Order: sequence, then structure tokens, then C-alpha cells
Amino acid sequence: MKIALVAQHSTPVPTDTATATPGDDVRVVEMSKSLAGEGHQVTVYARRNRSGLPDRAELAPGVSVEYVGPSDSSADDSGLVKQIGAFSQPLREQWSKDRPDVVHALRWTSGLAALSAARDLQIPVVQSFDQLGVTERRHGLIPAGAGTERIRLEPAIGRTVNAVVASSYDEESDLTRLGIPRRSIRVVPTGIDTDEFTPEGETYDRNDRHRLVTVADLATEQDALDTLLRALAKIPGAELIVAGGPAREDLRGDLSYRRLAKLSDSLDLHGRVFFAGQVGRAGLPPLLRSADLMLNFNQHEPSAITSIQAMACGTPVVASALGAHVDAVLDGTTGILVEPGRPALLAQRIRALLAHPMQLEAFSVAATDRARSRYSWDRIAHETLAVYDTALAA
Repeated sequence: MKIALVAQHSTPVPTDTATATPGDDVRVVEMSKSLAGEGHQVTVYARRNRSGLPDRAELAPGVSVEYVGPSDSSADDSGLVKQIGAFSQPLREQWSKDRPDVVHALRWTSGLAALSAARDLQIPVVQSFDQLGVTERRHGLIPAGAGTERIRLEPAIGRTVNAVVASSYDEESDLTRLGIPRRSIRVVPTGIDTDEFTPEGETYDRNDRHRLVTVADLATEQDALDTLLRALAKIPGAELIVAGGPAREDLRGDLSYRRLAKLSDSLDLHGRVFFAGQVGRAGLPPLLRSADLMLNFNQHEPSAITSIQAMACGTPVVASALGAHVDAVLDGTTGILVEPGRPALLAQRIRALLAHPMQLEAFSVAATDRARSRYSWDRIAHETLAVYDTALAA
């Protein structure tokens, strides 16, 4: 099968290490490699974000990337929308001469470009939104007056394409509320690298305290981090490492950090809360392996990717009972789910789990098995190919 992946937001480049590749680009690369590993020919159509890029490069065996558009194109939504015409025209010219069997658009602007390029060519188009505008607005990630064009167009894209891939059942529900027929939606989660995120490998040093770890944006997750700090105050003998925000050396100049540090001091948590700053991809597995529990109460988790990575490292997850966590974390088996905004209840559940090391170990084993069996890129490739087959049959 000849597969065209349209990723206008991304600029993956050939590299020897995934650690040098931004997160969105890693997902595009891993997805394309997994599809090619099943014997298919994959071409990624990506954004030319700077001059000097070649027209075409090889990402991996069976995977090529074509860089499209002007070299000064922006990565934000408004910039991508302005470049849709310049992005879609080369795709149409290419597909008219060398027709792919299926097109898979990643994010909404890619969907607009793919539909424009595939018009009248009888090529089935599959759409992944990753995150919906209505969902982001509901969680306060889009200001009330912003994102109106996206929110207006995403339902139209979903109703026009041949199939829509949702990353969770929560997203599937939002899609159906937008009027997209449930029969055209398939739930396929985001995969993780189960060779990189494993229980075996380097781990950060730790002391005798129970260690809790969270990964969060300090600026946008103030409420979630407030809940975690207030819960920690009720868990004696435990420490919390907060990864996220600017680099560690720049934290003192960050307003969000100063607010959280002030709250930590007011709760008498001195010596039990450590702000690690931004942790790179290479540093994430050792940090997750060093934890007794990974806590994730971020307000919007479209894929729960960090929680799944923690599970793959053998670290049970305590998460909010929202979004993709409901799919990923098996409550009482690989971790526990708690209603958000309830620090006392959260502290009670964590204390009970830390007091039973045998149960914690059982959770660890089950978490690793769950991540490997459900979220490996090999399985995600099989499920994605099944969506392509459905679109082709239709």
C-alpha cells in the first residue's frame, strides 16, 4: 500500500537519535516507521520550516519525507492556515502523477490541505485531529474569542473525510457531539517507544523517601499542581519532583514557578518538593523509573502519553479520572483514578497505596504489561492499517 501522511505542523528530519527530535516530529517518524515496517511505502508531506532543507529525504527504510511550502512558514494555526494553498498545490500535482492508495492527515490544517489536494482524485482521506478545538476551549486552553475558524471547520472536515481516527473514547464522544457519524470513527491511541521506555535502564538517584513524579507545564497547570502540593502536605515521608517549565537554571525568573514555590513554602513542604525544570526526552525514562508513583492531573490529556510512558517504565500512575486516562489507566490494576480537585482524597489514596508495597509491585508489573501490549507502535500500526482498509473499502 502507498500511504501519504500529511503533517503540515511537523518538520521531521533524518537523525540518528530520537532525543534530537521534537516530540511532535517523533510521533510522525515513529508512526511512519511502524507502517513501513508492515511492508508499506510511506511518504510524509511535512512543513519546510527553514531554508536549506532538500526537497526530499529518507527518514527510514520505506519512509521518505517531502518538504513542502515556503521556508518561512509559521507553525501556529494562523500561519498554517495562510499556507494551506501553497501546501496543498504541490500535493495535488504529485498525487495526480503518482497516486497514493490512502491519505492520512494529522491535525486539522493538514486535513484541509489533504482534502483540497485529493479533490476529484478518488483518494480516500483519513483524519486524525489529535486535539479538538472545542475540547481545548472547554478546558480553557483556547481563549473564548480565539480558535473560532478551527472550531467551525473541524466538524466539516470530520464529516467530509472517509474515516476519523480518535485518540481516545473521550475524543470519540466529542466527535459524535460535533455531528460526525460514529460509524466513521475508529479509536486508535498514540503509541510509545517500548524499547526506550522500559523498566530496565538508567535511573536517577533517590533517598529513602517515597518518590512521586509529575510532568506538567508550570504556566498552564497551576490548578493541577496546586492540588498535588496540597495533597503532598498530607503524605508524610514522601517527596514530589515536578518536571516542566523552563530550564532549571531559568526557573527563578519564571512567575509560575515563583507562585508554586511560595505555595510550597506556605504548606511547609521545604525539602520535599523539587522543581527539575524542563526534562529532555533522554532524561525522562530515568526520572520515571526512579518514582514509586507518577501523578498526572493535567487539565487536558488528549493522549495521556506521559502516563503511558511511565507505565512502560514500570511506574504505576495516579491520574485524574478524565480524558484519555480513563482508557490508559486500569483503575485498581495499573494505577488509580481520582476525581480532580480533591487533594484530601488524592492524599488518602496515595497513602493507602504506598503503605502496601506488594500491591504497588503488582501495579508495576501490570502497568508494564499494559503499556507494552496496548501502546506499542507495532499494535498501533496494525490498528491504523485496519482503518485504511475500511476507508478503501468504502
